[in-house]
Amino acid sequence: MAIPFGATWGTLCERCEELPEDATLITPLASRRFSITDVQEPRIIIEDVDSADTQPLQREQFEALAEHTHEAPEGYDLDRLPLKAEPYAAVLALHPRYVLDEREGTLTELDEVDESAVLDDAPHLSMSAGADNEHDSEREEPDIDVYADMLLLIDVLECEDLTALDEVETPALVNLYTLLSDVQRNADDLRKDVADILLDRVQHDRPAHGQYGSVQRTTRQNRSLKDDETVLEAFEGTGIDRDQVMGVDRGKVDEALDVVSVPESAVYDVSESEYVRKADVDEERKETRLQGLKDRLAVSDDPEADVLRQEIDRLEQEIEELTEFSPGSSFTES
Repeated sequence: MAIPFGATWGTLCERCEELPEDATLITPLASRRFSITDVQEPRIIIEDVDSADTQPLQREQFEALAEHTHEAPEGYDLDRLPLKAEPYAAVLALHPRYVLDEREGTLTELDEVDESAVLDDAPHLSMSAGADNEHDSEREEPDIDVYADMLLLIDVLECEDLTALDEVETPALVNLYTLLSDVQRNADDLRKDVADILLDRVQHDRPAHGQYGSVQRTTRQNRSLKDDETVLEAFEGTGIDRDQVMGVDRGKVDEALDVVSVPESAVYDVSESEYVRKADVDEERKETRLQGLKDRLAVSDDPEADVLRQEIDRLEQEIEELTEFSPGSSFTES
């Protein structure tokens, strides 16, 4: 049974009025930025951030969208919305009963109001409209290891023609490999820290969305055998022979090899594979080069600094895409 829209409208208006004055919403498909300037009984007034054009969003149109969404249990396809109607979906998603899925391009009505939902978690919503512009004009150097290594990596990428790796000199390849290794390690560390915080914020049935993607809480099942006696007792009387569940303990085999003359090849299939690993890092040289790059980046009107900033943004996005979490995944590890 559909919820009377009067109650939905009242809650939606309250959520809009609770927004900070500098809050900015983003349409789900065209990524058009707009702000809510006024909330009235029959309409919500919005203003386009780029053009400053205003547009009234009518209550009856919200009601029609809510009805369409209610009739689509798997989510209302936002591609069906006219371009000028996209703001309706972004605003309606402020209501704790509606979820906007950027990846799927759908708007879904929940069976129950998500009382834990807060405005900070709303999709396509920036709670500080001026923050982005301030960040664009005045970039600050984050005090994290991966940022410094990324700057050095970008410098190497700019200096070498990596479209023909076979022709790159060995020292340059060593630099590239070392920095790639450092970026990967530090990025993984930072990714884990971010994931730990997100774990406390993301609900099982409510994905969290960002400009570049979305995440969803999932469950990983880890298994480890109980002690031998418990396992054997569990199978006792089932017709399973003890030998069928008893395996060779690798640790005990290694201990036995240390005290007897049995060759390793008699109990192990031994094969060799060669690989390159990072053996040493010249931290002093890295710091010297890094300081030079920081000095270049600090010159805001230098065209090279602007190019470097763009490269950093691009690399950050690529790292995020490569380490992206697949929403809704579930798997078992043995």
